[in-house]
Amino acid sequence: MAVLGLKELNFTYGGKPLIEGATVQIEAGERVCLVGRNGTGKSTLMKLMLGELKPDTGSVELQAGAKIARQIQDVPTGVVGTIFDEVARGLGEHGEAVAAQYRLHHATTPFPPEEQARLEELSATLDPSHAWEWEHQVEQILQKMQLEPHTLFSSLSSGMKRRVLLAKSIVIEPDVLLLDEPTNHLDIEAIRWLEDFLLRYQGTLIFITHDRVFLQKLATRIIEIDRARLFDWTCDYKTFLERKEAALAAEEHEQALFDKKLAQEEVWIRKGVKARNVRNQGRVKALMELRKERAARRAKVGNVKVELHQEAERSGTIVMLTQGVNYAVGGRTILRDVSVLVTRGDKIAILGPNGCGKTTLLRTLLGELQPQSGTVRQGTRLEIAYFDQLRAQLSDDQSVQENVSPGSDMIEVNGRRRHVIGYLEDFLFSPERSRTLVKYLSGGERNRLLLARLFSKPSNLLVLDEPTNDLDAETLELLEDLLVEYPGTVLLVSHDRAFVNNVVTQTLVFEGDGIVNDYVGGYDDWLAQKGAGKSSTAAGASTTASPTSVKDSAKDAPKKGKTLSFKEQKELEELPVKIESLESEQKQLEARMGSAEFFKQPAKDVAAANAQLAKVHEQLTKSYTRWDELEAKKNG
Repeated sequence: MAVLGLKELNFTYGGKPLIEGATVQIEAGERVCLVGRNGTGKSTLMKLMLGELKPDTGSVELQAGAKIARQIQDVPTGVVGTIFDEVARGLGEHGEAVAAQYRLHHATTPFPPEEQARLEELSATLDPSHAWEWEHQVEQILQKMQLEPHTLFSSLSSGMKRRVLLAKSIVIEPDVLLLDEPTNHLDIEAIRWLEDFLLRYQGTLIFITHDRVFLQKLATRIIEIDRARLFDWTCDYKTFLERKEAALAAEEHEQALFDKKLAQEEVWIRKGVKARNVRNQGRVKALMELRKERAARRAKVGNVKVELHQEAERSGTIVMLTQGVNYAVGGRTILRDVSVLVTRGDKIAILGPNGCGKTTLLRTLLGELQPQSGTVRQGTRLEIAYFDQLRAQLSDDQSVQENVSPGSDMIEVNGRRRHVIGYLEDFLFSPERSRTLVKYLSGGERNRLLLARLFSKPSNLLVLDEPTNDLDAETLELLEDLLVEYPGTVLLVSHDRAFVNNVVTQTLVFEGDGIVNDYVGGYDDWLAQKGAGKSSTAAGASTTASPTSVKDSAKDAPKKGKTLSFKEQKELEELPVKIESLESEQKQLEARMGSAEFFKQPAKDVAAANAQLAKVHEQLTKSYTRWDELEAKKNG
């Protein structure tokens, strides 16, 4: 039996309909994901289901006696009180009174007289026959979700705040639970916890997400919003993609046949056929109908047309090198003896829980933060493009256009001058939207604008801090393809597991107590290596133990560098500097030999330069080979 139904639902904010003729039945126990491009109306449809918005026509029908609740997308600011207080607010009008009753009966110290009186007055408004039942209901949810009732909400991380908001939304035990982007700003461990929790959830789940792994694990049914219409796909995400591709191909074929017929009829009427004849009036009328149908067709939303700016001058082989870096704040170790080598062309993801120090490591690598001990060295000729997860690089009081090309209507991309409005249309900004102030943009639009800025400038090092938040699946896939093809170096912080798997060749993982371990491959590769390490105690296994236990395990897991002699260790440390020097000399010689004046020199000078270039090339080859040998020995 359907627990929620939409019947001929129509809704618009003005202009073209956002939801048109939506009819769907959702059964009890289903896990339904709403998918569609940014701005197609997914959140609006949720608000219609919840009753926060009223449809222009049509109806939303909730099963008699059924309860519905929604977890909001954004974490609220300025929330006062404990976790218990915030979850109790999910009870509605009784929430404050239940929280007051709980505080009175669990206080460890006396309240001031005025506060005592206020709490007693609030708790007295509760119906005695339900008061304890409601309090027990909140306590059960907190225990189930592993939340400490007395902790202040304001002191929690973003991930824990989202867990509290989820508890708040299910405390009334809703029959239908609505979740809008529940994984945004959660770290990977929090996302996996949420997946496990929702897989056990007994009610009906309707959610919006751009996390493809999350979607694949949870959804038993997919409802797509495309050009104001609802399309129902009773399958998982992988199957949906296959069926959707086939449906789009069929649609394009039908439209091509339609357009061909319309073109033929347009030719007929323009050839001066006696259309006024009675027998031809039907054909003229049919043509008018074809024109109306073609005018009413809503084009499929286009894809972002991102074009990577031609790479800047190539960086040196060594992009970044840290040795024995330590950093601590307030007695807490953020980075412990971190040694990282980043070479040209590497695509590296930095993984770890929220607050572990990923951004601190990025800032240290970029030279924005000085370590308390250890060394950080950056390579030569670096041109850095930085994507900031807080969008701090955007000026809210300037337009979209001004943020990309301040003071000019033109922008140069890959040696071609383009009008900035045309460039922004590639990122799905209409001319009108390009003149909008940034403060009025949605989260997805802000991310697309930051990408437009990022790709308008030459670079050889891309630093991307949470670039995937609020981007739809199509844009994510395009961004993945671009990063794979990017010839420079990429440093990436992301909790999107599919994105990490598809882009990176190496991961740096925070594994407790400031320890950062290095793994080959993406997220799934890390899990596989971590699992293997637990059984074989191989180097690179997950380390969450204390420094003492790490030291005690040294007999089983050889430390990096233990197999190198002192002389070899010193040679390894000096090789990056030597390679960089040789590369620089090679470049200078090649520049000299490429000039028109070079061959006007005496023959002996030309021969000497050629011999020197050959010698440098040979030394470089030997240095690279020796470096590989020492690294293999060090890690073996």
